[in-house]
Amino acid sequence: MNDFDFLHGTWQVANRRLTAPLAEPAADTWEEFPGLAVVRPLFGGAGNIDEIDFPTLGRQGLTLRLYDHAAKEWTIHWSDSRTGRLDPPMAGRFTGDRGDFHGDDHYDGRPIRVHFVWRRLGPDTARWEQEFSADGGRSWELNWTMDLTRTADGAAA
Repeated sequence: MNDFDFLHGTWQVANRRLTAPLAEPAADTWEEFPGLAVVRPLFGGAGNIDEIDFPTLGRQGLTLRLYDHAAKEWTIHWSDSRTGRLDPPMAGRFTGDRGDFHGDDHYDGRPIRVHFVWRRLGPDTARWEQEFSADGGRSWELNWTMDLTRTADGAAA
């Protein structure tokens, strides 16, 4: 239930995002931009919330993570200041220092599968990755990575 405790605190985030996910033909143009995330615990470790600011993009994001005691898995809910709504949740769990989360969503009007990977890389570093699949999970395209580094004043809350 305390799988995400490592994430509590303040983080500098190096984002790398594919500019045209699921393009035909496949695109290989990436944009990089900074972020600053603040993660706070909820429910004694059975949840957390983070707010991330993307200063060069002029927008913010919010993630709500909740542990489902009955299912013994986490749900991850994302919202972006551009839309003001919660996207469909991703669900999954950690095995060791890796967490895998899957869900259904839409991209450019078509249904897709989404896969998040969380990696605990040490007390002050972590990595998040996002992949899309337009063929029901037979193939995946990595389209966003976030490399997180804890700030000097961002000790775990």
